[in-house]
Amino acid sequence: MNRLIIVCEGETEQEFCKDVLASYFREKNIYIEYPTIKHSNGGIVPWATLKRQLINHLHEGEVSVSMLIDYYRIRDSYLFPGWEEAKQIENVYDKMKCLFCRMKNDMPEELRDRFIPYIQLHEFEGLLFSDISVFKNNFTSDELQFSELEEAVKSADTPEEINNGPATAPSVRLMKAIAGYNKVVYGACLASEIGLTSIRSKCKLFDEWITLCLL
Repeated sequence: MNRLIIVCEGETEQEFCKDVLASYFREKNIYIEYPTIKHSNGGIVPWATLKRQLINHLHEGEVSVSMLIDYYRIRDSYLFPGWEEAKQIENVYDKMKCLFCRMKNDMPEELRDRFIPYIQLHEFEGLLFSDISVFKNNFTSDELQFSELEEAVKSADTPEEINNGPATAPSVRLMKAIAGYNKVVYGACLASEIGLTSIRSKCKLFDEWITLCLL
């Protein structure tokens, strides 16, 4: 069985890997591990810190290494490779591919083939907008303001493009729409009910990442 390590930004992404991705990859003969970023207490760290952890995992032997972190809240000061260059690119998908290319090239040459760079546009929670009908199955009408979710879906061409502003980021929209929303508790559960097939069909960047992880 092949081995894949996905370094997760925090508990939400880790639960998603455990509850949704692990069984899917296992069916494809791939065993995944999903440690969180070290020294972060949940959240993004500077590229230099993350890079050290990624390289350490790559040195574990015959293993591929990727990452599941959010584009939202990555700061200029974290010095991700190609960050300033990518900021000048208008198309969000071209922007992300620029970052992926620069991150891969920043790795030692002998390790690059086993490194799969990835940043989720704009947040993991954006994936949950792939099928908002599942929210009605999990929350009462008193808990859920469904119109808020509908408005979010209409605001962007795809779930991944839902705005990353402080008042309009996917996670902020969910907390506004659902009373007592807890992203760690509900994120993986909702994603599982939506299903990877639906998420991949609506989220181009995520779909391409999964495809690369399967190679």
